[in-house]
Amino acid sequence: MPKGRTTFSKFIIEEELRASQPDPHLTALLNDIQTACKFIALAVARGGLNASEAVATTTNVQGEEQKALDVIANDIMLAQCEQGGTLCGMASEEMDEPYPIQAEHRRGRYLLAFDPLDGSSNLDVNVTVGTIFSILRAPDGVCDPTVEHFLQPGTQQIAAGFALYGPCSMIVITLGSGVHGFTLDREIGAYTLTHPSMRIPEHTREFAINASNERFWEPPVRHYVAECIQGREGVRGEDFNMRWVASMVAEVFRILVRGGLFMYPRDTKDLGKPGRLRLLYEANPMSMIVEQAGGAATTGRERLLDIAPAALHQRVPVILGSKSEVERLIGYHQAYDRGEDLAFDAPLFNARTMFR
Repeated sequence: MPKGRTTFSKFIIEEELRASQPDPHLTALLNDIQTACKFIALAVARGGLNASEAVATTTNVQGEEQKALDVIANDIMLAQCEQGGTLCGMASEEMDEPYPIQAEHRRGRYLLAFDPLDGSSNLDVNVTVGTIFSILRAPDGVCDPTVEHFLQPGTQQIAAGFALYGPCSMIVITLGSGVHGFTLDREIGAYTLTHPSMRIPEHTREFAINASNERFWEPPVRHYVAECIQGREGVRGEDFNMRWVASMVAEVFRILVRGGLFMYPRDTKDLGKPGRLRLLYEANPMSMIVEQAGGAATTGRERLLDIAPAALHQRVPVILGSKSEVERLIGYHQAYDRGEDLAFDAPLFNARTMFR
């Protein structure tokens, strides 16, 4: 490691010292999270070298396919973070109810919500996966938090971040004053600062969406995507690239580095689900990161960080990325809700679908 490079631990200590009210408990919690991410990175990196059960699948509490590595990652995060005396409860995608800190451990003032292994459906094809986390402050006097204590809007987050397990292992974090990326230096076993003060370019020509769901999209989203597909010959007058990794951590990191738009919008595929991504431990931490990097995050109709959660595993539509593109899509939703016509000008498309 080059001399003078800042490690994750050193960075968060210095950030806390600069804060008006430094909190060593937050520093300790973030250090526990980074240690958990190292263990998860190691488990993911072994891939097919893990025991055979690591590729087996079950169903989690939300009726979704769950791989054994999802459970392993979840157990690692619980075990690593409950012992530090900084938390009074945790919530995870893999658990129906909040996880109480065991009696033998001290209780702290923070709540941790996380997705232990985002994008795990890609594990068998060796695509980047990751961990997403959100840190909230427990209400005063609460030692045994219930679901309602986790139901805080994203604006109440103290810190948020995600880890990447891909060609290299990384952690991207915000403490509310910018976004910073750290790469794991395996020679010394430390995350080191490699992407300071990350900013999302405002003007890029790249978007990510699962085009196989096109027939279920609302007209504002179909209209936006159709304009992008038209390229130079369309109203935008520029060519766009379309991406889809099916791993939110990979999509958001790409946007942080070179801009663009990520969409998992509201659709009619399953009317019982107003959105696909979970608000508390996917949409909120990613929205905080994106906004801190100069981008924007919305459902199409409201700012994601302003939503008052109604349930622990509440799902929401997600549109985030370069601010100018997000604002364009918000405008299309507003026009559609006012009853304005969003018919396409190009003869290749009509108002119902871009593929007919």
